[in-house]
Amino acid sequence: MAYTTIDNPAKHFNTVIYTGNGSTQSITGVGFQPDWTWIKERGAVNNHELYDVARGVTKRIYSDLTNAEDTNSTGLTAFGTDGFTLGGAGGTNNNSDTYVAWNWKAGGAASSNTDGDVTASVSANTTAGFSIVKFTSSSSSGAMTVGHGLGATPQVVIVKDIGASGNWQTYFEGIGTANQQYLKLNATDAVTNISGLWGAGMTSSVIGIGVGVAVDANESDIAYCFAEKQGYCKFGTYVGNGNADGAFVYTGFKPAWIMRKNIDGGVTESWVIEDNKRNTFNPVNEYLLADSNAAEGANAFDTDFLSNGFKMRSNNDGTNRNATNYMYMAFAENPFVTAGTKAAGTAR
Repeated sequence: MAYTTIDNPAKHFNTVIYTGNGSTQSITGVGFQPDWTWIKERGAVNNHELYDVARGVTKRIYSDLTNAEDTNSTGLTAFGTDGFTLGGAGGTNNNSDTYVAWNWKAGGAASSNTDGDVTASVSANTTAGFSIVKFTSSSSSGAMTVGHGLGATPQVVIVKDIGASGNWQTYFEGIGTANQQYLKLNATDAVTNISGLWGAGMTSSVIGIGVGVAVDANESDIAYCFAEKQGYCKFGTYVGNGNADGAFVYTGFKPAWIMRKNIDGGVTESWVIEDNKRNTFNPVNEYLLADSNAAEGANAFDTDFLSNGFKMRSNNDGTNRNATNYMYMAFAENPFVTAGTKAAGTAR
């Protein structure tokens, strides 16, 4: 029996590398029409720019900033069947500069979802466990629910006020106090607990939101929701060992993309992103930081992308400090086809 539920992960997530031309150009090779595209200039200081189908093209937000959504008419201007089209804006298409774009497939054009207390616009890919949810929070403080369209309980929910300045609130199942825990995608902070942050919590149909806590009242918001899919995406935790022969994390697939974050108090570290296109062989060592506009770095967070997981190859505090807890999000390049069980002592 195959371990995976998705035979070709690249139909749902893919990374592309491109060179800017300072003018209009179409970026192809994604392999599908993306619904969420996250772009970062590699060789220079520049913000991460995120575009999605629910908010609409030209509408950008930044993972490394608290800024509200703004309009970039010469940024990402269209999603196409095999990629996306760019104008000449420097953040996404400066002449001769190189860029990375991480692309996820949701469900195409967003549709109305009434599962929660408010009507949301949702683009959902139930096969791959990913949805984009645009909603307006209620006008008064307190717990509210919003439909997510996945048909499964999400393990990760990343929420941003897009109508006002505010932190990126990240729900991650299994860390901190249930329905109170969060990490800031735009900051290096450790996990924090705030009562009422996620309302009544997450279910197979709705996400819980604390209005006045997670988001402001009567504001436009976006949520990116992720549910684990065997052999395609996994979200979990591991403990570092502080050794170049580092901790191994079993995922059930060879990773294409990994984002990691230290979650312990007393240690502030960035969100480290590595992928299989900027490095095509091990150790994978070129990284970008989701909370920083810094140019791409190398050789600090060496990682082996293996057929059934990943292994730390450095003792850097950002990914492998001794006796320190980390969260990770991983998406597959190739599934590890087996009916076997997890190795003892590996991450969930």
